[in-house]
Amino acid sequence: MIKTQVRSAFVSDVHLGTSACQAQYLLDFLKTCRMEYLYLVGDIIDLLHMRRRVNFTPLHEQVVEQIMALARQGTRVIYIPGNHDALMRRFCGQMVAGIEIHRNRVHYCADGRRFFVSHGDEFDSALHAGVFWYVVGDLSHTLLLRLNTLLNGTRRLFNLPYWSLAGFLKKRIGKANQFIRRFETIAARQAQELKYDGFICGHIHQSGMRRIDGVLYCNDGDWVEHCTALVETNDGRFELVHWADHKEVLVRESDLEEEWVAIPQTN
Repeated sequence: MIKTQVRSAFVSDVHLGTSACQAQYLLDFLKTCRMEYLYLVGDIIDLLHMRRRVNFTPLHEQVVEQIMALARQGTRVIYIPGNHDALMRRFCGQMVAGIEIHRNRVHYCADGRRFFVSHGDEFDSALHAGVFWYVVGDLSHTLLLRLNTLLNGTRRLFNLPYWSLAGFLKKRIGKANQFIRRFETIAARQAQELKYDGFICGHIHQSGMRRIDGVLYCNDGDWVEHCTALVETNDGRFELVHWADHKEVLVRESDLEEEWVAIPQTN
């Protein structure tokens, strides 16, 4: 059962302003869950895409209004801009409409653990992701997201639940899986070097939670393909939740086993 009263929630890669954004599900999540902290972990408004084309619907506006309403009602909202909303980084250290804007942040869990929170695009150079995301992401991935939107529009006509075509295909591409694994281990290494208990990020549109060499890697996923969020329960433990037509807990921290891997060097 998904808890609707949580201590913290982390969402990223919403891509408001694009047709791929699953704003209706995110809006339901934000209206249903009660939280002390809401972390917006980058790529919330896709300012990069909106230079070419704007698709900012009334539903997208409602998401923004709900986030601002949460801030007014006492939720501490922390916005960490990503690479698609990097223009917002000029406001880091400031508060806008009750929302704190930071380049990154340290989150203190209810049980005293410390987690480093960032979007995750700082690892692109180490992963040679500039070329990867330009060739695969900007071309093939954009096409997949459009097909994903069309497919789920058709599924709704037949009262079928949401299903991620893009996510289904990515899991079956070996290179994509290798990229994701490398990203995860590099993020874990960063947490080790900074002496944190774990790392929380987004960016790669692939939710996940792994114990790697004594640290906990958490990726909250996205709201264009998978409709996932990371939540911290009131006792300080993390869960990954899927929130669409069908809602479920994907993985709980308590169910994880320790993994010992050779964490790659970043230089």
